[in-house]
Amino acid sequence: MRSVVQRVKSAQVQIDGEVVGKISGGLLVLLGVCDEDTEQDVTWLADKIAGLRIFTDENDKMNLSLEDVGGGVLVVSQFTLYGNCKKGRRPNFSAAGKPDFAEKMYNKFTEYLRGRIKTVETGRFGADMLVSLENDGPVTLILDSKE
Repeated sequence: MRSVVQRVKSAQVQIDGEVVGKISGGLLVLLGVCDEDTEQDVTWLADKIAGLRIFTDENDKMNLSLEDVGGGVLVVSQFTLYGNCKKGRRPNFSAAGKPDFAEKMYNKFTEYLRGRIKTVETGRFGADMLVSLENDGPVTLILDSKE
């Protein structure tokens, strides 16, 4: 399971002009699933994201977690995180999880995260989405449960 995590002041997802997910501050998580992912990957990644100390404290040091600051999470499925660009100019997405499995794991991830974080919003799996964000910092991290 792979993710790109961005600290944001705000983020939202629109589908066909309708806002389907929105947070006022916290983390935008772009989430990719591969067919080898397990429930251990789900819990490891969700726990890691919830506990990452990437928010500033009173001394302007990155020392607080999402749980500490009470921020929200916007989770957006993104199979392209498993794109391989080593050969040619067209990415190969064969490492991305098959849609049925990936959607199941995406849903498990968001549900598990809801057990830790008060506000968890999502896009819609498999939809063509317009993601808008106001990056804070910027702070952007790549997390992979297999590494």
